[in-house]
Amino acid sequence: MSRDIVIRKLEPGDREAVRTLCCDTGFLGNPIDPVFEDRRLFADYLTAYYTDWEPESSFVTLLNGELQGYLLGSRFPLRQQCHSIYQNASIALRGALRYPRYNAASKKFVRWIFTQGPREVPAAPKRTAHFHINLRPEARNVSTTRTLIDAYLAYLKQCGEKQVFGQVVTFEERRGTRLFERYGFKVLNKSEITKYRDIHPGAVYLCTVLKNLEDHTTLYDIDRPGPVRPAGVS
Repeated sequence: MSRDIVIRKLEPGDREAVRTLCCDTGFLGNPIDPVFEDRRLFADYLTAYYTDWEPESSFVTLLNGELQGYLLGSRFPLRQQCHSIYQNASIALRGALRYPRYNAASKKFVRWIFTQGPREVPAAPKRTAHFHINLRPEARNVSTTRTLIDAYLAYLKQCGEKQVFGQVVTFEERRGTRLFERYGFKVLNKSEITKYRDIHPGAVYLCTVLKNLEDHTTLYDIDRPGPVRPAGVS
C-alpha cells in the first residue's frame, strides 16, 4: 500500500484533528482515557495555545491525506507563559467543578497535578523557543520524525532563533536520552514522573533537551535523503 507523507504548516482546519491526536497519544503514546477521562480539558491544556494563539509556529504530518502527527512550537515564551496563567486558572476552575463526577483514575491524575506535578516537572529554559511532538503509531518512524522536526528547526533559523528546547517523555522501550544527544540536543535535566508508577512497568521520565541552532539546524550532522515530502515550510 502506497504511503504519501507530507509535512506542512498547521492550518485552522487542523484544530480538531490535533486535539483528537493529543488525547489518542497522551498516555505514553496511547489514549489518555485510562489516566484521565476529560479529553476536552486535556486537549485544552496541551494544545489550545499553539492552535489558537501561535499556529504559525506549528507543523503537522499528513499520511495519505490524514493528519497523523504534529509538532506544536512557540517562539514567544513570554506570551505563552502569560497565556498559561489565564488558561491554567480556567482549567483549574472547570476541573474543580467536574471533579466530583470524575472516576478514581481521573481524580488521582488531578491530585498528582496539584501536589506532585510542580515538584516533578523539570525546569525549562527561559526566553527560548520550544516544541512538543506527537505521532500516531503508523507515522512513527525515523524519516517522518526527522523531517517534521527539521521543518520546525529550519523555520526557527529563518526567524533568527538561536536555541530550542523540548520536554520529552522517555522510558526503557522507547526513546532515551542518548537518542537526543545523537541528534545534537543537550540533556539539561531528567525527572521521574510518578503518576505512571501504578499503571506502567518501569520508570517514566520527563527530560528537558536543548539544541543550539547556531551549531546545526538539522537533526543529523550530514544530509540524509528520505521519502518524506515537506510542504509549506517557507
